[in-house]
Amino acid sequence: MAEDSPPSISFADEMTHAPRPDGPPFDSDAEEPNSGDPSETPARRAVRRVHNKKEKRMASVLVVEDDRRVAAEIGSALTEYGFRVDEASNGSIGLKKALGGDFDVIVLDRMLPEIDGLVLLTKLRAAKVSTPVLILSALSAVNERVDGLRAGGDDYLAKPFEFIELTARVDALARRKLAAEAVNELVVGDLRLDLIERVLHCADREIELLPKEFAIIEFLMQNAGVLVSRKMIFESVWGYSFNHQSSVIDVHIGKIRKKIDPDGLNPRIHTVRNTGFILRATA
Repeated sequence: MAEDSPPSISFADEMTHAPRPDGPPFDSDAEEPNSGDPSETPARRAVRRVHNKKEKRMASVLVVEDDRRVAAEIGSALTEYGFRVDEASNGSIGLKKALGGDFDVIVLDRMLPEIDGLVLLTKLRAAKVSTPVLILSALSAVNERVDGLRAGGDDYLAKPFEFIELTARVDALARRKLAAEAVNELVVGDLRLDLIERVLHCADREIELLPKEFAIIEFLMQNAGVLVSRKMIFESVWGYSFNHQSSVIDVHIGKIRKKIDPDGLNPRIHTVRNTGFILRATA
């Protein structure tokens, strides 16, 4: 079976939309063929496919981006995914809106007019604004990412990027915020993760997990039904940049699968070829 990967969208001189190959990308639980609007762009189909028919949330996102074309594309993708979106075209407006609004996530460009992105972020954290912040930047060097995270950023996405990854990262931050505010446990189907006792329950079984395994399943359960990349898992669990040649995530995922489903008859964690993983509740 031919492999499938999400269409790439690159912020260059012109926006490019790569065609989507035919065939489902999932190794199990293949999704239904696309039967939507034939005029729908590949980018929007990719976002809708990752959305996976789940009920749209109305979480709110502030996009602080001075490039109007880029801001419009980001806003359109997030709105299509189901977020409420507000925009700010420079650092001053962004700071005012971030301080005065109740946003679930802030998407913040690194280099802004009037107030630099990192200065804006520092001011927010000094004002005790804890809204999760995803930093966007053409500056992809390790020290730039480290500076952004140390300034109070929760995630960092280098340009050019794919909208499918942008929406997944924003969704992950929104879910993490809700989980931190509202629950002491996560439940997905017959999986129940006790965040206080640090124990995973599967049906009537108690499963012992190593610390990294617990962190991985927690991240997957926070983003149940959403495609997450290896890079997202690595940066969330290990806290630094993903090594594409490393198989450490796949090894841990394999161990978690065997603990949850020793016979392999009722899979919960599904691999999306060349992309990442998605956790689904069992039927």
